[in-house]
Amino acid sequence: MASTYDERGVDDSYLEHRKLKRGAAGWVLLAGLGVSYVISGDFAGWNFGLDEGGWGGLLIATLLMGLMYTCMVFGLAEMSSALPVAGAGYGFARRAMGPLGGFATGMAVLIEYAVAPAAIAVFIGGYVEALGLFGLTSGWLVFAIAYLVFIGIHLYGVGEALKLMFAITAVAVVALVAALIGLLPSFSTSKMLDIAPTGAAGASDFLPMGFAGVVAALVYGIWFFLAVEGVPLAAEETDNPARDMPRGIIAAMLTLLLFAALILFILPGSAGSETIRASDNPLPEAIRAVRGEGSLLADFVNWAGLAGLVASFFSIIYAYSRQLFALSRAGYLPRVMSLTSSRKTPWVALLVPGTIGFVLAGVLEANMGADAGALLINIAVFGATVSYVLLNLSHIMLRRREPDLERPYRTPGGVVTTGVALVLSVVAVVATFFVDERAAGITAGVFVLALAYFWFYSRHHLVASAPEEEFAAIESGESDLH
Repeated sequence: MASTYDERGVDDSYLEHRKLKRGAAGWVLLAGLGVSYVISGDFAGWNFGLDEGGWGGLLIATLLMGLMYTCMVFGLAEMSSALPVAGAGYGFARRAMGPLGGFATGMAVLIEYAVAPAAIAVFIGGYVEALGLFGLTSGWLVFAIAYLVFIGIHLYGVGEALKLMFAITAVAVVALVAALIGLLPSFSTSKMLDIAPTGAAGASDFLPMGFAGVVAALVYGIWFFLAVEGVPLAAEETDNPARDMPRGIIAAMLTLLLFAALILFILPGSAGSETIRASDNPLPEAIRAVRGEGSLLADFVNWAGLAGLVASFFSIIYAYSRQLFALSRAGYLPRVMSLTSSRKTPWVALLVPGTIGFVLAGVLEANMGADAGALLINIAVFGATVSYVLLNLSHIMLRRREPDLERPYRTPGGVVTTGVALVLSVVAVVATFFVDERAAGITAGVFVLALAYFWFYSRHHLVASAPEEEFAAIESGESDLH
């Protein structure tokens, strides 16, 4: 251990300046946080899977990805109850696979969460322009306002931020339910299969783009659930993580599964898959196709769609700050990034990725237009799928290496459950290359640079007193005794 850690410059006050606020969230707020991370994907993005694979292709993709996320969430519920630290995925992988595995997992998660708000900022800009708010057009000013306002709320306090996130998410949920109820009377199974079959291998009314369409649709099946795995990042701000973490993340996942099923059947079944397959705003478009251009329900859902985007933007800012905070506090990234304010908020970890995301959104939107959002989302998805492979592997390794570790919650099915998630997450990584090779290449390049930084510098300067490192040190000491 002596060659791994270097605590020069770390005194007794080091962790005093790096503390989060305990007791800010119970399981209900955690469930709301999980839904908030994901809900923008219910308003837009998923429907491009219809364009890639038709209704049948997207249905199969969603079933596979829903199974992957459900199995993974059970594993995360177990690990977060046993190892309740702000590092979450990084902390679990650190315990299971050592510093390199922990850092690799943490960076994959950080790439996902730092890039996703930039993509959502581009989508917010498009909504603001389409709605004609204050005469603004999508661009630097809208992105700056979004980042400044919502980072500012996070800086004010985590309890306040989580409650506001919950309220915004509730508005978005009401809009989703209203849209589904309004469309249900027009439902017909024949409308789901109205995309004409192509000449691809295996093409049919059910799979109009053939077997390859299922693979291409996998990424869009992910959009129904992307980022729910971020709930354990709130572990150190939860009063009773052993009880609340499993309840919160499982409740969030069950809610998302219900929404995915309802949206995937009712929207194509009422307006037709052909109508919404390439829409940037599928819910209002589906309502107008069924109820006419002057539909007040469509206008309400259009405005609430902005609330859904804001909810995910707001909550993922929370996620990236906690992941960066934990990696920095343990010395994997520059230690200054883990400083917290008098209100126990990680202010540097909020500002640094926010600045990077703002610049990415502005530069790419100026040069690529509407395609910027899709590129950024695909980068985030690639980082996410890599982290899923490592998270599921961590659960399996911890079960085998530490069978006696105290686990307040245990995954139903044990390693078989996370084994299923591991296989499906590998498939998801491969599928990302089919959708956007450029996004996968960019993400891989950033990942390699981060690993080089770890190998040549940070692995020699880790902070043994950080909670995630203390967990690993305890396990190492127990192994030495045995």
